[in-house]
Amino acid sequence: MKKVILAAALLASTAGMAQRFEENRSKFEQLGTLLPTPNTYRTASGAPGHDYWQQRADYDMQIELNDEKQQITGTETITYFNNSPDELGYLWLQLEQNIFDKNSTANLTKTSAMEEKVSMYQLGFMTLEQFDGGYKIKYVKDKAGNALKYTVNGTMMRIDLPHALKSKGSFSFSIAWSYNIHDHNKLAGAPGNGRMGYEYFAKDNNYLYEIAQFFPRMAVYDDVYGWQHKQFLGNGEFTLPFGNYKASITVPADHILGATGVLQNPNEVLTATQISRLQKAKTAKTPVVIVTQEEAEANEKDKSTTKKTWKFAAQNVRDFAFATSRKFIWDAMQITQDGKPVMCMSYYPKEGNPLWGKYSTQAVAHTIRTYSKRTVSYPYPVAISVHGPVGGMEYPMICFNGGRPEADGTYSEQTKYGLISVIIHEVGHNFFPMIINSDERQWTWMDEGLNTFCQYLAEQEWQREYPSRRGEAYKIVPYMSMEQNKLEPIMTNSEQVSQLGNNAYAKPSTALNILRETILGRDLFDYAFKQYATRWAFKSPQPADFFRTMEDASGVDLDWFWRGWFYGTEPVDIALEDVKAFNADTQNPEKENPISKAQANEQKTISQIRNEKDIQKTLVDENPELKDFYNSYDRYAVTPQSKSRYEQYQASLSDEEKKLLASGENFYSLKLKNNGGLVMPVILKLDFEDGTNEIVRIPAEIWRMNNKEVSKVIHTSKKVVQFTLDPFQETADIDTDNNAFPSKAAPTRFQLFKQQNRRPANPMQEAQQIQGGQPSNR
Repeated sequence: MKKVILAAALLASTAGMAQRFEENRSKFEQLGTLLPTPNTYRTASGAPGHDYWQQRADYDMQIELNDEKQQITGTETITYFNNSPDELGYLWLQLEQNIFDKNSTANLTKTSAMEEKVSMYQLGFMTLEQFDGGYKIKYVKDKAGNALKYTVNGTMMRIDLPHALKSKGSFSFSIAWSYNIHDHNKLAGAPGNGRMGYEYFAKDNNYLYEIAQFFPRMAVYDDVYGWQHKQFLGNGEFTLPFGNYKASITVPADHILGATGVLQNPNEVLTATQISRLQKAKTAKTPVVIVTQEEAEANEKDKSTTKKTWKFAAQNVRDFAFATSRKFIWDAMQITQDGKPVMCMSYYPKEGNPLWGKYSTQAVAHTIRTYSKRTVSYPYPVAISVHGPVGGMEYPMICFNGGRPEADGTYSEQTKYGLISVIIHEVGHNFFPMIINSDERQWTWMDEGLNTFCQYLAEQEWQREYPSRRGEAYKIVPYMSMEQNKLEPIMTNSEQVSQLGNNAYAKPSTALNILRETILGRDLFDYAFKQYATRWAFKSPQPADFFRTMEDASGVDLDWFWRGWFYGTEPVDIALEDVKAFNADTQNPEKENPISKAQANEQKTISQIRNEKDIQKTLVDENPELKDFYNSYDRYAVTPQSKSRYEQYQASLSDEEKKLLASGENFYSLKLKNNGGLVMPVILKLDFEDGTNEIVRIPAEIWRMNNKEVSKVIHTSKKVVQFTLDPFQETADIDTDNNAFPSKAAPTRFQLFKQQNRRPANPMQEAQQIQGGQPSNR
């Protein structure tokens, strides 16, 4: 029977060990088959392979905007270059405007509910059926003018080729189309609305247009997915090939227009004064106003009945967008980035001042400088920020941004920093994904997450203690503290993410900041991150290319980090369960015996303490004859024998052993528990008895053999009075109550108040009222 019991115990022990091994392996095993197999297109180092290829599409467009009907009409000639090794029997194009068709997949599948109180966002979505949206395709023809067969499938269109397009061949065709521009504010809740549209200003009866996704665009064909023709449902943005663009855009003659690329006919569309001001902007240290507010206001009143055509050209870009209005104020300032001139510009209505005139172009220039330092040198000659109805959206060389002061010209702190941040973010998108051309339809985090991380770094260089919304580890804690069934991994398709802001922006940017500050250190991280940007500039990376490059260039195995942060949803919650203090016993009776005696006195129980008072006399006290040797024996007394034993012990020690005993080192055994599941480095602050402190950093690999619970011995020359985990809030630990030993309660202040109106959220406005300031004349 004993053998059976022993065998069962051994089996149970082995099973337990196997389970722990499996659990540990899942945290630290290599990503392996989770990543695609390296090949000659994409290497194991994360770099493009020697057979890497990508397609190209050139565009020649003639566009006209109807300011009376809010309509776009256009024709375009696309020349598509097949650089793949494959023959192509058909081509796929993207028709994103079709998302505004009332029968679009995005519209039909968007969930909604009717309540007693309905927000404007919900109403805008539910009234989409009243808007005549989507493309009206007039024709699709080949270079000779012959009609090409095409099939429209939602937001995608397939063109059947008369002959297979061979490898290294090209094919030219043209498309004529039109569509109605939507009122951005009226369709507030419609899928895809946040990326373009017009704003109507009733006060002066004028329109401001931010136009994008306005022409049929080539879909991507690559070595990973073949044709990337997933439907546009609103979240997953745009995946596009690079190419060269020419665009002629006809608008009312009094409009000011900004677009992707370089203006080709300034003498035809600008006044001599405006051209002179632009020339001055090339050497200016601060933005030069090209079109003043007074000139813009004059355009608002005296509307032109004639038209002008603005011509632009852009080289090696993946998209094209423009903005136009007679309301535009325009300022510019040229900077030199790595020896190349970059004209930084802003277009905005008077409703954007004074914020826009003060901050926009400066923020554009700041972004170009800071991002170029960390990624690749900005390659384009222009960078533009436009203010209109779109809260924040990016295109090559131009972006659309929100952020508007009050009607009296005052603004809150939130509005100010929100404006600067959104401009940095959207201009930053020139790098991710406009240059490092990731697949946004599949992986939102690859452009939004990386860009938000760089945005955070740029914000911190704007001013000290800039109130960044994302980036710091502690700011992701509320999201990571949520119930697991409400979270998705970062590695989730863009259209299946329920909390896109947290999942694709905040969490990956936070992860990268932790990787930079806590895992790799700034030097290793910055080198590897710049290597990734350099390798994949004007190419199309996948997640594995990023993961592999960061490891390859840093020389650090980070599979555990990608697995936990990008493939998992577990939070960080490391607890400091217990600390035991140890000191070396010198065996010197003159030193150790008094210590032992003091400890014994300190360890008296409550009964012993009370008995000293309540029991006046014991039996032995009343009967001294009951005493013997042990009643007078002092176990802590120093005797000649104990001294002799100590001298013999000392004689047996080496010089090194004597030195160690004499040092008086303190040894602390720490018990650490991983409650959250996500393994991370252990950062400890040791506060010493003398008022000094020390930081101890232990790599995450401490959990590799047991990711549930570990112990660690730390020795110090000084006595520690307080241990604190994650003292700088750098690991996103969701529960800091278990991070200290001895535990300490963090005081929280409470406020007494009477029910009354709250203080205005706009201190500038309040100060202006106190000082008798006059509201701005807008």
